[in-house]
Amino acid sequence: MPLLDNLKEKLRRHPKRIVFPEGGDPRIIQAARQFVTNKLGVPVLLGDRREIKERAMQLNINLDRIRLVEPERTDEVELYIDFLKKVPRYGNLNNDELREIALDKNHYAALMVSNGQADGLVSGATVGASSALRPLLRILPRQPGVETVSSLLILDVAIDEDERKIIVLADSAVIPMPTEEQLCDIGINAARLRNHFMDERSKIAFLSYTTASNHAKDVRVVKMKNATELAKKKVGDLGFDFDLEGEMQADAALDPFTAKIKGLSGPVAGNANVLVFPDLMASNITSKMVQCLANCRSYGQILTGFTRPAAEISRSSSAHDILGTAVIVAVQAVDRNLILTES
Repeated sequence: MPLLDNLKEKLRRHPKRIVFPEGGDPRIIQAARQFVTNKLGVPVLLGDRREIKERAMQLNINLDRIRLVEPERTDEVELYIDFLKKVPRYGNLNNDELREIALDKNHYAALMVSNGQADGLVSGATVGASSALRPLLRILPRQPGVETVSSLLILDVAIDEDERKIIVLADSAVIPMPTEEQLCDIGINAARLRNHFMDERSKIAFLSYTTASNHAKDVRVVKMKNATELAKKKVGDLGFDFDLEGEMQADAALDPFTAKIKGLSGPVAGNANVLVFPDLMASNITSKMVQCLANCRSYGQILTGFTRPAAEISRSSSAHDILGTAVIVAVQAVDRNLILTES
């Protein structure tokens, strides 16, 4: 069964409010309608009400049970200004400057989530990743003990008519050149989130252009080896029930026959479902190629490390991609306290 079908059932029992800062985008309006039609909760679209209504009319979309919010017309702006005064990045700004920030739709969405007016957010449909991520990194609180905010792309891959595999790619959006310690956190955070959605063991592969090489001197390979060892220790210390291995090539991580040829054994070899990339260039290129060429559905980027669920989507996302990402964000909100404390 596709991943979303399972998650929708859970969300119907615990509907959530998801805010979309780019409320006038046609794909957002279409995804919001499907969110309501599937009885998943209340979508909150930020933007000019008249423009959103006109766009919906052009698309022949009913806006019933979809909340439209114009930030400049709300009473919450003053509350958010007071909130921003306590954020170190904005502490020295005057009220007019803070009001301008609060009225920016991406900031306003982050403020809604931080202050409990929404349960999660999905942004990035019309802006670059940095513009979507910046307000979240500055405003959303971090999970206790988590130093690395990162992202993951969820792939729902059709193996055959009756079998699907959920594979997570991390980090594909946030950290350009992660350190060994950051790679360790990226892999563990991705596996924790995958475990939350899937009733099966996470198997983490730290990827490289070599497989279990004892002679490689390349610092990039050494980094992946060291990140693997750090992750093994941290998983053991924290008591997480994951399998992990590295460094290995992608084919050895995903294909059992190739893993055997290359001398790998163990639960991860050929069966990995969480792939940790050495840097943002490799992971982002891979994620874009997979989205264009593979027979799979993709959702994300899902952000990890915050106490509130959020996602930064690609500007090329379809309405279905956006709906799926919103479902995943919303389901995180259902069990948010569990996610923050589970081990």
